[in-house]
Amino acid sequence: MSSPSDTVAMLSRLEPVCRLSASGIREIAGACSRSRMPRGASVVPERPGESVYLVKGELLVSLPDGSSEVVVGGADAALQPLFNRACGFVAARAITDIELLGIDDDVLDVLLTWDQMSVPATGEPRAKAADWRTLSGIYAAQHLTRGIFAALPPANIEALLSRFERVAVRRGDIVLRQGEPGEHYYVIERGRAEVTRVVGGAKVTLAGLRSGEGFGEEALLAEAPRNATVTMRSDGVLLRLGTEDFAALLREPLLHRVGFADAQARAASGAVWVDVRFPVEFHLDRVPGAINLPLNEIRNALAALDPAKEYIAYCQSGRRSSVAAFLMSRHGLRASLLDGGLRRWVRERANVDPEP
Repeated sequence: MSSPSDTVAMLSRLEPVCRLSASGIREIAGACSRSRMPRGASVVPERPGESVYLVKGELLVSLPDGSSEVVVGGADAALQPLFNRACGFVAARAITDIELLGIDDDVLDVLLTWDQMSVPATGEPRAKAADWRTLSGIYAAQHLTRGIFAALPPANIEALLSRFERVAVRRGDIVLRQGEPGEHYYVIERGRAEVTRVVGGAKVTLAGLRSGEGFGEEALLAEAPRNATVTMRSDGVLLRLGTEDFAALLREPLLHRVGFADAQARAASGAVWVDVRFPVEFHLDRVPGAINLPLNEIRNALAALDPAKEYIAYCQSGRRSSVAAFLMSRHGLRASLLDGGLRRWVRERANVDPEP
């Protein structure tokens, strides 16, 4: 079995993987697959969503014009994806025992994008220029390929990296306090934190947070005081984003608003209505077929939602559902919110013009 260092060494020779930084190549090494096939085996010409490389052995590949050629693992043509569309291979057969290496195209593309966008600009003062590839908690395939950074339009990456402020924190530091106004959104670059809320005079632990996870969006989206306290449970580093930058670079790109007619059409095609109000509100009036996931419980429910489905969040006015849709999008789910909320939905069902 190949060691991690052997895999990194092999990846460092492959195109375009070799264009990644050393940390990027290590991330790919942890996400790629390796498989062996015996002499005489046929190799499927294409694996959707995956780039395949011949790293050991020899393949006889057939071309559309009827000719054939031998590809040797780890050399020349094998340093490119084996079934590059430009090559047009139609069939391949192993003429020795072979070993293939597969890389998820989405993971590779995300890492290449972040790698290229994260290099400090030439001449930029080092006090402001951060090589984000060195940030262990953020520059990781699991964080860049799902959740808030995966959902972010690539055009926003450079601006986001330049606006984040790094803040060192100590174990026991209170980052957010329940009841205070919201001024920043945070992402944990390194460290652990705990989310608590005082309910009826008793402190209740709501969640634990770790590297790559964000918090503080509820108050910014709902324009309301902080509804929980976040305390550091270890020393660490936070990435902090101001209200205006949060709105322009994260809120707007991640919040997908849909009107009544569009929402109905999506639901007819399989989208799931998600009512984020309290159960008592849900039972009083709701969209037919909706499921009830109150906003205060939605963080814990995200892992149970089907990533293959589309979700349309709604509440009474659109305020709570904007938070829910943001959280779902940040988690990597396809989520929209009903623009204007249930009030507008009821008015439009009754063919009443919306209030000015």
